[in-house]
Amino acid sequence: MKYIEIDDELYRHIARNTQHIGESASDILRRMLGLEQSASTQAAPVTISQPSLERPAVEQPAEQESTPVAVRSSMAEAGVFEELLDDPMLNQQKGAVGRFLYLLDCLYRQHPSAFNRVLEIRGRDRLYFSTDREALLEASKTANPKQIGDSPYWVTANNNTRKKQAILDEVLVQLGCPGDLASRITQRV
Repeated sequence: MKYIEIDDELYRHIARNTQHIGESASDILRRMLGLEQSASTQAAPVTISQPSLERPAVEQPAEQESTPVAVRSSMAEAGVFEELLDDPMLNQQKGAVGRFLYLLDCLYRQHPSAFNRVLEIRGRDRLYFSTDREALLEASKTANPKQIGDSPYWVTANNNTRKKQAILDEVLVQLGCPGDLASRITQRV
């Protein structure tokens, strides 16, 4: 497999063209370019949530070499979260519950393999996330469980807006979002 580095604008364009959760970057580009998927070109799946689709195969300019890979990666990752601040679809969601579910769904699509960390987020006596609707109802008869998009995850939706924001903030931090950016995103609920 060859590796390439792409800029943030191109990355966002490719991400917007994702048709289903877990679609690899190669599949998206093949579809966009009108190329057939062949068995001989199968690549290991790379989810579109990664900061860059692939690593560079050519020498990078000296100025980029001086920036450590971990710093470049975390800067690119923060860009993925920053997209949530300007997402035009967020404003079209109905109420705080709609915006809360939409943001959780976006985070699931960006971080499908890490999203299971949300299962660790709990209240003192409350269960907020589960992979089973019934588990949320068993924990609280008034939980009002809602499925997070097409994901296998469910969330309790009967919390007030401030609590939804606190839960979302914790999800963002669990997924690696810087705290100050997480706070700005949660204000969108």
